[in-house]
Amino acid sequence: MRFPVPLVPATLVRRYKRFLADVTMPGDEQLTAHVANPGAMIGLATPGARVWLSKSDSPSRKLPYSWELVEANFGDGPELVGVNTGHPNTLVAEALAAQTIPELRGYGPARREVKYGTNSRVDFLLEADGRPPCYVEIKNVHLMRKPGLAEFPDSVTARGAKHLDELGNMVAAGARAVMLYVVQIGSSGRFALARDIDPAYGAAFERARSRGVEAIAWKCSISREAIEIAAPVPIED
Repeated sequence: MRFPVPLVPATLVRRYKRFLADVTMPGDEQLTAHVANPGAMIGLATPGARVWLSKSDSPSRKLPYSWELVEANFGDGPELVGVNTGHPNTLVAEALAAQTIPELRGYGPARREVKYGTNSRVDFLLEADGRPPCYVEIKNVHLMRKPGLAEFPDSVTARGAKHLDELGNMVAAGARAVMLYVVQIGSSGRFALARDIDPAYGAAFERARSRGVEAIAWKCSISREAIEIAAPVPIED
């Protein structure tokens, strides 16, 4: 996924109300950017951090700038981390089309946002003749509290736990179900659940795994020009 326009550097002043961030632009202009991230953004929203913004030309946008990347230091120097949770589905769509993820190869064109379960929509539904349908849920990962270890979630997510139970129900009905964690931290070498942050999600994950839901994690390569799914990351129990 290439950014359609060059990203603009800025300095974070504060992030607030979940979806807003005040930043200082080059030339000391201050403005408010949209934050497409409902999580806590632990360790990524420190005032003074260097951030990168995209700008929309849409006249209907109240806030033309969106926060895309942040420079974070997890112990080996600064690196870019993707904070826009709207991108992982696009990244996965590109990876599916390119057959990048071995566990999800061999299906026809993916269907997106298909209704399933109880008032839910699955991120991707994969289908092929002679194979059970495959329901794929995507979660964005941008939490790292220990060098190399990416974690999810960074805040309580009842919705995420519900999705895991819905996936388990699909397996019970004869389908295949996959929980795919997209890690927008290039230096991640492992993935684990942040059970201390949301024990209920951890319990839902265990229920889902016991019912046959598969779980995989892939990290991204990230630059100021593009983000793409790059390599698998082992999941620690």
